[in-house]
Amino acid sequence: MSDTPVIGVLALQGDVREHLIALAAADAVARPVRRPEELAEVDGLVIPGGESTTISKLAILFGVMEPLRERVRAGMPVYGTCAGLIMLAEKILDPRSGQETVGGIDMIVRRNAFGRQNESFEAAVAVAGVEGGPVEGVFIRAPWVESVGAEVEVLAEHEGHIVAVRQGNALATSFHPELTGDHRMHGLFVDMVRAVR
Repeated sequence: MSDTPVIGVLALQGDVREHLIALAAADAVARPVRRPEELAEVDGLVIPGGESTTISKLAILFGVMEPLRERVRAGMPVYGTCAGLIMLAEKILDPRSGQETVGGIDMIVRRNAFGRQNESFEAAVAVAGVEGGPVEGVFIRAPWVESVGAEVEVLAEHEGHIVAVRQGNALATSFHPELTGDHRMHGLFVDMVRAVR
């Protein structure tokens, strides 16, 4: 068996191509995933940024929501960025009508917590477990984590708000590391996937 993990990117909406590039740069085989049969062939999955309500509805429409929940419950490594963080939450404050999540991290999140599109910003974020100094975080209509359960490890905060968390094989960030050319967050996730293969 090759040591190179196969990692999917949920390709329903959002910045899929950038994640595929970042994963490849972090020594993974990266594939877009839209359907249950494609999900079955990957060792781990990235849920990208985008619009969490849209991703939720499309995941249900494409029949991938339930198999994804089952794989996450069974321990498949998963990494959510921005909207992906919302998708991994057990609870959303003020969810949109019909919005569902995959779950996997015992956290409550607030959508668009850092403001609207025109209030997007970049910030250096020190992330526990990532060596080499802070990562450059791109925050676009970003959520933050309001609170976490006892099993959740807080990896980073920005201005007093939780912006990166991990629970077991699930990792999530409020920001978009795939937009910076710094692939250390993806490297951390690839290492997580390697550890459970």
